[in-house]
Amino acid sequence: MSCCHLWSPLASHHSPGPSCSESLLHCALLSNSQWQLVKAESRQPCHFGQATGHLPLVFPSVKWRGLPGSGIWGLTHVSIVGGRGVSTACRKPKVMWRISGGQDVVAGQWPWQASLMYQGLHVCGAVLINSRWLVSAAHCFLKKSHAPENYRVLLGSTQLFEHTQHTLEMPVSRIVMHPDFEKLHPFGSDIAMLQLLFPVNFTSYIIPACLPAPGLQLLSNASCWITGWGMLNEETPLPTPFHLQEAKVGLIENQFCNLVYGHRLSKNFSVYEEMLCVGDFSTGKAICHGDSGGPLVCDLLSSWVLVGLASWGLDCRHPTYPSIFTNVSYFSHWIDEIQKCTPLPEPMAPPPHTQVPSQSLQAAGSPGPGTAFVPSETWTLLLQDLELSLLWLCVACSCSSI
Repeated sequence: MSCCHLWSPLASHHSPGPSCSESLLHCALLSNSQWQLVKAESRQPCHFGQATGHLPLVFPSVKWRGLPGSGIWGLTHVSIVGGRGVSTACRKPKVMWRISGGQDVVAGQWPWQASLMYQGLHVCGAVLINSRWLVSAAHCFLKKSHAPENYRVLLGSTQLFEHTQHTLEMPVSRIVMHPDFEKLHPFGSDIAMLQLLFPVNFTSYIIPACLPAPGLQLLSNASCWITGWGMLNEETPLPTPFHLQEAKVGLIENQFCNLVYGHRLSKNFSVYEEMLCVGDFSTGKAICHGDSGGPLVCDLLSSWVLVGLASWGLDCRHPTYPSIFTNVSYFSHWIDEIQKCTPLPEPMAPPPHTQVPSQSLQAAGSPGPGTAFVPSETWTLLLQDLELSLLWLCVACSCSSI
């Protein structure tokens, strides 16, 4: 761990800021671009409003100088928004409910939300994390071809059937599934990464979500939201034009979540440390078919941090039961490693301009001509006895295997 001084008058900001009183705070390097603010003397973490522990601070452009006689290097320039050090790439959108119990989203409100399309059909959600990479749930790729050319990513849209000049449909270059997916327990390490063939240009409608630092801890009253194009309930698909749904949810202790699920599920289905328990017992907001891989984001430091990815839950007939999300901070190092080790694609054509899909999209679970398309990621715990043959596109244990 290395330390530095963050030259920023954080304590002078009027909105909720750090509990530390120092105007010059130390920061500890956690990974390639993730930092944690700590008190200058005790090195104990500062608390920011509803967050404790690691904080997702990113300094994309900094100048360094050594502090005389200290052996410590300091930041002499940091991008500041509202008096706090935040990323200039990931930020709050300008526009400020399975999803079962949700409501329609305003255009541009969740600009990192993407639709993962398989052969022209929406099958899962995905989340933009930078200009070339998205993350989603690994179970979205079960029982499907893993050839990247079968997949497209839809960005900048809140409606799957109606697009605007802000909509982008991007080809996928590579799919990387976590090597430990379901090796230890059902839905374990349920995370995958998608590399785009071309980098995407950020707009007011396409912005990446901030990644959390390893070990991010959140208070139960953190402001968190889930979004997705999934079914409204077990029998009701999202109606045309498939408007993106949002829901505010609360974080639930994993131990309590296991108690809630204990009498309904076998002991094989438990909430483990790489998972998060999320829900709303009073109003019944939860994930449903088609929401898999979508984001759970929380408002930290005036930025939206990608805390979880929709993974599993009881079937949609029980929306008051919590939903289980992949804990993104648990996989922060793996995400960094994949990005560092994966070579850039070699496109044969220039990046595409803004475009809409060449054919009408059909969301998973929606009625259509002939037999309805029901992708495998919609299977629920009712199918837990089904034997699944896992096919891997890429098992990335080290740089040499990518």
